[in-house]
Amino acid sequence: MNQHRVRVAAIRRRSLSLAIVASLALAAPAFAQVAADAPVDDAAAPADAASDGSSPQRAHDLGAVMVTANKRVENIREVASSISVLGSEQLENIGATQMTDYASYLPGLQVQSNGSPGQSQVSMRGIAAMSSGSTVGTYIDETPIGSNGIYQQATLFALDLFPYDIDRIEVLRGPQGTLYGAGAMGGLLKYMTRRPDVSQTEFRIGGGVSDTEGAGDLGWNYRVGMNVPLVQDSLALRASYASNEIAGYVDNLVDGRKDINEGEQTSARAALLWQGDVASLEFSVMRQEIDSDNNAIIALDAETHEPIAGLSNYVYVDEPFEKNLDHYALTANWDLGFADFVSATGYSDTHTFIRTDQTLAYGEYTLLLGMPDPGSAYLDYTLDLKQITQEFRLTSKSGQAFEWMLGTFYSDEDGDNHQFVGLNQLDGTPLPGLRTLGELFIPSTYEETAVFANGSYRFNDRFKLGAGVRFSRNEQDFAQIVTDGLLLPIGRDENSSTENVFTWSITPQFQINKDVMVYAKAATGYQPGGPNVLVTGLPPVVDSSMLTSYEIGMKSAFSDDRVLFDLVGYQIDWEDIQVASQVNGVSGLVNGGEATSRGIEASLTLRPIEGLSLGLNAAYNDANLDEDFPTIIVPAGAAQVELNTGLKDDRMPYVPDLTWSLTADYYLPLGGDWSATFGGGVRWVDDRTNGTTQRQVVRLLDPPTVLDTEITEPLVIDSYYAVDLYAAFSNENWTLRAYMKNATDERAFSTMNDITSAVTGVTHHTAATPIQPRTFGLEVDYRF
Repeated sequence: MNQHRVRVAAIRRRSLSLAIVASLALAAPAFAQVAADAPVDDAAAPADAASDGSSPQRAHDLGAVMVTANKRVENIREVASSISVLGSEQLENIGATQMTDYASYLPGLQVQSNGSPGQSQVSMRGIAAMSSGSTVGTYIDETPIGSNGIYQQATLFALDLFPYDIDRIEVLRGPQGTLYGAGAMGGLLKYMTRRPDVSQTEFRIGGGVSDTEGAGDLGWNYRVGMNVPLVQDSLALRASYASNEIAGYVDNLVDGRKDINEGEQTSARAALLWQGDVASLEFSVMRQEIDSDNNAIIALDAETHEPIAGLSNYVYVDEPFEKNLDHYALTANWDLGFADFVSATGYSDTHTFIRTDQTLAYGEYTLLLGMPDPGSAYLDYTLDLKQITQEFRLTSKSGQAFEWMLGTFYSDEDGDNHQFVGLNQLDGTPLPGLRTLGELFIPSTYEETAVFANGSYRFNDRFKLGAGVRFSRNEQDFAQIVTDGLLLPIGRDENSSTENVFTWSITPQFQINKDVMVYAKAATGYQPGGPNVLVTGLPPVVDSSMLTSYEIGMKSAFSDDRVLFDLVGYQIDWEDIQVASQVNGVSGLVNGGEATSRGIEASLTLRPIEGLSLGLNAAYNDANLDEDFPTIIVPAGAAQVELNTGLKDDRMPYVPDLTWSLTADYYLPLGGDWSATFGGGVRWVDDRTNGTTQRQVVRLLDPPTVLDTEITEPLVIDSYYAVDLYAAFSNENWTLRAYMKNATDERAFSTMNDITSAVTGVTHHTAATPIQPRTFGLEVDYRF
């Protein structure tokens, strides 16, 4: 028995090669971090929305929010889909600089952070990120952003824009496969930027400071923007720049350094619009940068999950994170009389670099190499992606009984994935004759062509039926090139795949009366498959994950829009789930069976008196695996190890059963042209698990005998609540604002993972990402 246990320990030691072959499991702790429809309209977060960012939208306008979910401008109250909208003023009032600041106010949306902006995992309605491929799509205006392939870690680094010069964020829940294609099977985030205005000149300058609990220095930010008509009523330029210095608040228990997680976000954007009588052309360029010195992760006691030393962590090797995005878009609109023609061209260049400290997990590897002392280990991940997209579509005029849309879409992705595993002495100096445990390059390509059609017919004033279809074909290539190291044989392997996918949707809706609309929606979506790592025991190609969603909803507005109540129930059937698995220490993907997600989402907005808006949002979700994930067989001499990385009835990782939020906003006219707005919100998130159940069985082959069974349950992350407050004073030119995030300084956690030695199997501590500690900020803006 002891010999077999030693064999299992050796298998664990070899699992470091998981980090280098797969782009399928990042070098952070094994299962990466991931966090209601009721349409929330603009009362989702504590503030009223503003369409232009200059003046608050009053509560009596809450029923007139316009969205582009169906790629045409429509009133949110008339769209048979689950949509939430966050306006620019909402984002400014709560001091939002990343998705985790506002996600908990949106039903059905979960966002987990790995410790800095840009290290974000997004899921919707329980469709958790179980592999590296995207499950939630992202758009900037008319163009998609982010890889649809499986080698760019799309789920770990979701687009997390620093939201300056953003008009609104539209959150579409449920599969969006017919109109938005691959990678949007769980839902879609649309960042809608402010367009140039050909008739009005505007300049804006602002800045602020913030104080975060535990930080030794203040955070600060500044921003400038302008809109200038170059030719009155026909040509305009909008430009903006913003920078945010992030104060560090995590200390290092290894060397005593303070505030090691400082960082910076910057956003620069310019857009040029030509507006003619029947056509328009807009060209925009955006650059976003994130640069973090270390992650906002703290160390917890492995048993009690209490902080070991407050906001502190064990960091032997600094963990910098960088993400740079350059995005270019050209959008043409042409009124043909009978229909509108749109051409949307996008090009993006994304660079991501992350280093993770692997010392406590793999530093003892030096002992296996005959060294007297443990060393330090780290993993560098560099991801580069160039993406070109083109969409043409022809759309009928709105307001007709029969509305239709025809379109084509093309995407070409060229990605590089470089992984380097280093091993040094504990003080960082090189080991004699050894520095590289592994170095791997994974270049990949993804090319997709699609055609789609969407239409609706209004039979009468009460009944409307909509439907959509999309046919997509993708072709992918990748190479696995090992150039150095001890963990994998030096060499090059190549693989490719081709896939055809069909998605559909159908949406009947019925207007019961002028105040109440009910609808149903059945829709499909998919997460592309692709060529797999070439290892005996893994399939050469992993198939697409597919899901079918069934939804019934109600949208209602009473008393001249003083009361909005929305309710939706859904069931999602998910098949061929892509999950990371290991064979002989090498990670790849397999299609892992089925899961079901069921839920209810509700939203209530009240305006009991003039100027006061109250909101309640709640979501209940029950998302579980319907069967065990496939068993992976790892040979171990006279025995074999049978691994299951998920078991039937497991909860989906990082998906809370219940979330809710309460919001209140009050608008008060003051003397002269001044006004005040006061608001706040309480958000509550239920407990979650950080992964699925792992089962390991050691079986003797002859005679067949089970020698050992080990069950590892996922960690449970406790529920939490947080309070956010703000106050703003403004007139035509000035805005003065104060906000407080997490006012009661709750010490709750977004993610949690054990840090365990791959050599000894001993857990050193639990690493957790706390929610933002209490942060107080003051902001001022001047427009002229």
